[in-house]
Amino acid sequence: MPLKPACFTLAICVFLLGTSATRAQSREDKSRVLTFEAAGTASALGEWVGTPLDGVGTRFLDSTVVHEGRYSGRLERAAGSPSTFSAFALKIPIDFSGDSLELRGWLKFENVNGFAGLWQRQDVANTVVAFDNMESRGLKGAADWAEYRLSLPLMPKAREVTVGALLVGEGKLWVDDLRLYVDGKLLSEAPVLVRTPTPLDTDHEFDAGSNVEIADLTPVQVENLMLLGKVWGFLKYHHPAVVAGKRHWDYDLFRVLPGLLAARDRDGGERALTNWVDALGAAPPCSSCVDPPRGLPLLPRLGWLTDDKLLGGDLSARLAAIYARRPNVDDQFYVVKALGVGNPEFPNEKGYSELKEPDAGYRLLSLYRFWNIIEYWFPYREVMDEDWDGVLREFVPRLTAARTRDDYAAAMMALIARAHDTHANLWNALDVRPPRGKAQVPVLVRFIENQAVVTGYSHAALGPATGLRLGDAIREIDGVPVDTLLARWRPLYAASNEAARLRDVGNALTRGEPGPVRLTVKRDGLTVDVSAMRAPLDSLNRMSGRTHDLPGPAFRRLSDDVAYLKMSSVKTGEVADYVRGALGARCLIIDLRNYPSAFLVFDFGRHLVSKPTPFVMFTSCDTRNPGAFDWGQTLSLTPAEPHFEGGVAILVDEITQSSAEYHAMALRARPSSLVVGSMTAGADGNVSGIPLPGGLRTMISGIGVFYPDHRPTQRVGILPDVVVRPTIAGIRAGRDEVMEAAIRRVLGRSVTDSERAAMGE
Repeated sequence: MPLKPACFTLAICVFLLGTSATRAQSREDKSRVLTFEAAGTASALGEWVGTPLDGVGTRFLDSTVVHEGRYSGRLERAAGSPSTFSAFALKIPIDFSGDSLELRGWLKFENVNGFAGLWQRQDVANTVVAFDNMESRGLKGAADWAEYRLSLPLMPKAREVTVGALLVGEGKLWVDDLRLYVDGKLLSEAPVLVRTPTPLDTDHEFDAGSNVEIADLTPVQVENLMLLGKVWGFLKYHHPAVVAGKRHWDYDLFRVLPGLLAARDRDGGERALTNWVDALGAAPPCSSCVDPPRGLPLLPRLGWLTDDKLLGGDLSARLAAIYARRPNVDDQFYVVKALGVGNPEFPNEKGYSELKEPDAGYRLLSLYRFWNIIEYWFPYREVMDEDWDGVLREFVPRLTAARTRDDYAAAMMALIARAHDTHANLWNALDVRPPRGKAQVPVLVRFIENQAVVTGYSHAALGPATGLRLGDAIREIDGVPVDTLLARWRPLYAASNEAARLRDVGNALTRGEPGPVRLTVKRDGLTVDVSAMRAPLDSLNRMSGRTHDLPGPAFRRLSDDVAYLKMSSVKTGEVADYVRGALGARCLIIDLRNYPSAFLVFDFGRHLVSKPTPFVMFTSCDTRNPGAFDWGQTLSLTPAEPHFEGGVAILVDEITQSSAEYHAMALRARPSSLVVGSMTAGADGNVSGIPLPGGLRTMISGIGVFYPDHRPTQRVGILPDVVVRPTIAGIRAGRDEVMEAAIRRVLGRSVTDSERAAMGE
């Protein structure tokens, strides 16, 4: 299957909405909920939830247009509706067995300009293991009531399924009479699934807390805790009892911590660890031993196992024996490889969301969990430019000292930033990242010529009223130089490179509490003081400035010579229209200064090549050799008619991330194509989610993405053939200098007045 490296695809957005879905109930009750006949009682839509989470103006119970019964569900979206799609969602526990799970339902829709469909997602511990939303069927326009079916294999590891219907774009969608079938039989008739409980189900000793509190650490305790983190992580992914899921490994950490903290010296710490390893039981001799990995692009860093000075002879011997006898398994209990893609997933990592203020033991667990996932499962470990052992040692005292929830989240944010991966962050706790506040000056800020420049407004009226003009360079905020703020905040902004970091800082630079703020700006060579007002965040267009492409439709002809396609609003079902529309143009501009709204790498890319053209190679993890990564498949574009004959220019900048970078890799594989712009975000590859204690969540880039000749993309991004950056003068003049340079390079001439007009200059 084609890989879809992505950060926040529609699938991921639906994943996020599903985590707050309904409580579990008996299987017999689901039929009335699925047919909407249980709605209209306790609340308008009963147990149905979805996105937008508050449902304002997009999700309705309808008693007028129905297929059968009294009620149907209606999704209705207009140009100003929140989010990019709306959905109904209902979560159902998988307490039944079978091979296939089919969702059937009746749909009616009108004036749909995106797509409509049923959707189904199977999860284990908030990790998606199967998903489909019928996007490929291209349901759009209008259609009367008809039954649709959506079937997926029932994944053995899945623990719950979320089902519903969704509407992308504008229009109306009615849904009614949904039913679930297991192997062709109604859900209520499916056999009951009996699962073998794991220690996560039966061990509850530390549910309320680790019982570990730490005041000030001594240097010996820091070193012992640093060693514990390494040994705990090694055993987690190598000892057969842990790999098989026979231990609640988080709680085992809390059992060994008191003895380790009580050790008076390093020898005492080593003895405590040796006794702990002995209590696990010796690893049995392997019947089919795993060969040590050799000659791979990334090998485990396990030389420390034979370091007697670090471990002592007894502990070293025990760990070396465990490594030699490590299990020969496809999946581990705490890590599995994603179906069809191969990025690591962590289905049995608990988030402990009920612990609002995790204690010292849980904070150390958070550190150890993330540190070891990077150590063993991060494909870009070697390009972090960090002494990763030194990072562990540094953050042991930082995490134990972070006693409030905000301090804990900030410490984890600083740790995550050291992985240098733009996909990694505390995505549900960004409000603890500076600058904090619930308001912002209603302007867009982008770093241009190494200055924080106003490039637009996030509110049509309030923005100009601030007195700030396009091209103003903000030098100080309430008397503090922007350079000083950058130096303070940089360690808390997780990013693969400085371009992505400055992008994110620019988006937040003027945030603070509502009220006045004094800005010092450079304007036309003069220093000017501006008294502006911060406006509440919910009054601003938070999405403005998140793309640098042209306003208007996805495709247009700027002139007879120039065709333009922006990927932020493309639709799968319209690829043929884009290709036909571009035929005859001498230059096709593909704008990836955005995030693609659909995955068109293969559907569109095949019209740009005349022969099979390799464009990407992957590395993936090895569950038999944790820490090792091997080369995987190489993917190619296969030609299809009609073939676009003109020149191709691909526009990129710091907005270009993940799926956008993957698209750029593929489309530049066409011979003579040009990538024009500046450094991209440097984070490609399918993401792997990681829950952390206290309900925090982060991610990493989960597979290695390389060019076929093994050139990297992580951190360096998609390197432009022609480097062009906007200028302050260009911002003031309203020019798109990157676009102009692309046209100039492909056509060998300047942009015409009519083309400027078509670009909105």
